[in-house]
Amino acid sequence: MASVSSGTSGSLFGSLRKFDAYPKTMEDFRIKTCGGATITIVSAVIMGILFVAELQFFLGVSIKEKLLMDTTRSELLDIYLNVTFWHLPCDYISVDAMDVSGGQQVDVDHDIKKIRQSTDGKEIDVEQLKELGNSTETLDPNRCESCYGAESEQHKCCNTCDDVRNAYRYKGWGLESIASIEQCKREGVVKIMADQKEQCNVVGTLRVSKVSGNFHISPGKSFEGHNSHVHDLKFMHKFPLNLTHTIHRMSYGQFVPTQVNPLDNHTFVAGELNIMKQYYTQIVPMRYQNINETVLLSNQYSVTHHHKVIDLEKAARGEMSGLPGMFVTYEISPLMVEITEHRRSFTHFLTGVCAIVGGVFTVAGIVDSFIYNSYRAFQKKLELGKVS
Repeated sequence: MASVSSGTSGSLFGSLRKFDAYPKTMEDFRIKTCGGATITIVSAVIMGILFVAELQFFLGVSIKEKLLMDTTRSELLDIYLNVTFWHLPCDYISVDAMDVSGGQQVDVDHDIKKIRQSTDGKEIDVEQLKELGNSTETLDPNRCESCYGAESEQHKCCNTCDDVRNAYRYKGWGLESIASIEQCKREGVVKIMADQKEQCNVVGTLRVSKVSGNFHISPGKSFEGHNSHVHDLKFMHKFPLNLTHTIHRMSYGQFVPTQVNPLDNHTFVAGELNIMKQYYTQIVPMRYQNINETVLLSNQYSVTHHHKVIDLEKAARGEMSGLPGMFVTYEISPLMVEITEHRRSFTHFLTGVCAIVGGVFTVAGIVDSFIYNSYRAFQKKLELGKVS
């Protein structure tokens, strides 16, 4: 019985050996060469490099993009701004926004800061501003100064230059000159505008309706008059308006990974005075879901731009459209890009590693076989004297 069992087992293993795809040669018939050793070492190094690259690829995050309809049209759009005008004092500038639905934001000062800076980029404090004025007298905090004919229920007293300008703007009047306004002379505004030794950093957030529209940063106090948007430029023609500026950051919505804002760190150097610089942006809404399944809503945009020179006197007479400043027009696409982060599967990593090992091993074997057989053939020709 033992012999029968042993015979059956031997025949079973004998049949199993027929399926061996990796037949072995006897140790005595194996030839090891220096060339083969060199190829083995190089192959091992290549396998190691490719394995590390595959491991990094596996541990990284994969991005999937999908295009779909935007269903968030009722939301507001946040526009983040950080712009420096290198040759315009903040007293010149107003920030305004309007959209196709008729909404207007005039001379925005909520969530927008206009930071007065010296020409070396340092912020000018209140004490420095006082030194620019002509008066050193101590002012009565309870004083009520003249609005120069623009008094109203909202503006009964005008104790600062801005108060006078706002009172005139509220009346819908243009201010011919600030040189005769005592408050402006006291604060040194006339001197600042004439010297232009200040620059202005406009930074903050504009919140607008999520429809097509535009916003602009331009000189002259703005106001609404006769159902139109008006800038008071009556005294501006006396001062040069250099619109050279740098957009440190401009984005629609919060920052998300992979986002590229084409206007970030963009500098426009005005070769002439009184230039109207226009940027046309096409916004594509974006939904970004990170690896932790946190959803961020933002926007990407493309931009084209051009500029033209404005003749202020012709513009004041209505003979020319436009006014100096930085104008940004935006249109919103009805489509949305959905970007999703996800991890790669372990089976994908395992497949890649097997492909690396098998591929390098196979190619190395082919190279080794070619070199060895070529060397053998050359040796035989030497022995037969066929090689001179």
